[in-house]
Amino acid sequence: MRALALIAALTLATPSLAQVPCGGSFSSFVAGLKKEAVQKGHNSATVDRFFASARQDGATLKADRAQGIFQSTFVDFSRKLISQNRIDGGRANLRKYASIFDRMEREYGVSRGVLTAFWAFETDFGAFQGNFNTLNSLVTLAHDCRRPELFRPQIFAALELYEHGDFSPTQTTGAWAGEIGMVQMLPEDILTNGVDGDGDGHVTLKTSAADALLSGAKMLKSLGWRANEPWLQEVVLPDNLDWSLTGLETTRSVSDWARLGVRPRSGSLGASNLPASVIIPQGRKGPAFIAYPNFNVYFEWNQSFVYVTTAAYFATRLEGAPIYDAGNPEPGLSSNQMKQLQQKLSARGYDVGKIDGILGANTRAAVRDVQAKLGMPVDAWPTPALLNRL
Repeated sequence: MRALALIAALTLATPSLAQVPCGGSFSSFVAGLKKEAVQKGHNSATVDRFFASARQDGATLKADRAQGIFQSTFVDFSRKLISQNRIDGGRANLRKYASIFDRMEREYGVSRGVLTAFWAFETDFGAFQGNFNTLNSLVTLAHDCRRPELFRPQIFAALELYEHGDFSPTQTTGAWAGEIGMVQMLPEDILTNGVDGDGDGHVTLKTSAADALLSGAKMLKSLGWRANEPWLQEVVLPDNLDWSLTGLETTRSVSDWARLGVRPRSGSLGASNLPASVIIPQGRKGPAFIAYPNFNVYFEWNQSFVYVTTAAYFATRLEGAPIYDAGNPEPGLSSNQMKQLQQKLSARGYDVGKIDGILGANTRAAVRDVQAKLGMPVDAWPTPALLNRL
């Protein structure tokens, strides 16, 4: 889980940059890593072999600097990401690895659709796992002074995996940020949550679906996944709903939502005492979902509301949910219009963060507040009408 692994690592307590050497001569930096590894108790000959091939990787730095920004709407993005090939592949793998999914649900309480959706989005079921040399990427990013506190510990975790026979300094490859395998986990997460699912004595996330799926499920559980509970469900909303109640800021029991007229589009709602929020990614006229506590765990994977909602919805789709009703959402704003909106909101005293044309959490919150002040439906969906009113 590429982004999940990165976010999870960043949530850990981190030392100050003064405590994390970085920059300077690359060869001197590697020499420092080797010295620290020996101080941690690793055999000096093993350390020498592990770091012998370490090289600085310019392609890793280029990939790090070139991370894109997210601007698509939920409908556009989900339709692009959830292809028929991914649906067919997901269903085929659900059948092929049924016994592994049974074990996963039994031991960790994580639904099979959830891991299958991660598997699809991260590597297209293992087909595209990345071809960056993992050790080189980790050492390069630790040497770079942007986020050394994240990547330096991963080097020593990879050294432990090497000692276990589960990592090769020259052969192990993955994503540019050091994640490995079918569900893209960082070395520290493999050490902590790795599961030998196929019983061969090794945790091999690149070639063993059993290892990858069970390790991913264990990691989700460690991040707070509530066993055998739902995460997201499409709903139909009454026309007279108080739209200011929508959004992740408001949590009510499922029974309260039902009394307000919220009903499932298919199946039945979760347990009546479950806390839940109603989310409308493109306003009151677009798709609508009820989000249960497990939905929040997705934000440990990725901070984008649209990406998270897409991943969570795809998991329900793989388990039999119908294609969502896209409704008829009001036209949104272009990137330039969104920047104009953010500038206007900022001028009114709202903290929208960087003026980047992205509908992030701060911008959504500001939109909700200004909609209320202007007497407009409070659905957090910025439209040309709102921009004109401002």
